[in-house]
Amino acid sequence: MIRNKTTGQLIVISAPSGAGKGTIIKELLRRDNKTRWLSVSATSREKREGEIEGVNYYYLTEKEFQKKIKEDYFLEYTKYADNYYGTPKEYIKEKLQDGIDVILEIEIEGATNIKKIIPEAIFIFIMPPSLKELVKRLKTRGTESNEKILKRFHNAYKEINEVSKYNYVVVNDIVEAAVDKIEAIIKSEKCRVDRIEEVYLDTKEEEIHELLIDHLEFDNRSIGERIE
Repeated sequence: MIRNKTTGQLIVISAPSGAGKGTIIKELLRRDNKTRWLSVSATSREKREGEIEGVNYYYLTEKEFQKKIKEDYFLEYTKYADNYYGTPKEYIKEKLQDGIDVILEIEIEGATNIKKIIPEAIFIFIMPPSLKELVKRLKTRGTESNEKILKRFHNAYKEINEVSKYNYVVVNDIVEAAVDKIEAIIKSEKCRVDRIEEVYLDTKEEEIHELLIDHLEFDNRSIGERIE
């Protein structure tokens, strides 16, 4: 009776640094890497220990990033904590047309830019359980100085106040529980009325209903016969 659009959904996930969005996205892809695809962002920040080129980010120098901006390489880009971050256009449209859900892991300013271009995207904000826990996670990384941690904490405090720009908020206390909630959001979004492509008749009952709407007269017997 209902045929839904077969195109994929664009899922924008943002969070303050240290809230665990990377871990959440990794689990989303582990559960389903056939109908979900992570668009890898580019950045001008230095690669951290354990990060992999083309998996975590595409790492560019600031000069290279600025050159890409001039070449219209990015769907959106922003500067955050003194580093550039951007979403390459390549493959996104193709994946969506193939029915693949595309995940964008981007900062709040980048998400705001995407919302102007693609307002129908799903915007999810990952919240830490508390600011105290956020500081603990930032320190546990052991990759940044106290000065940078303090700067990230101040940025996080401001970002949390931007949550109203998103469709959904998920608290990342227990990773598995947070991922369960995001999967529920993705499933419910696929049932939205604006994703209906066509309503068609495929049963006798529906045909009878349409005939009645057209003011055709049937007695109970003839209607029963048609249903049978």
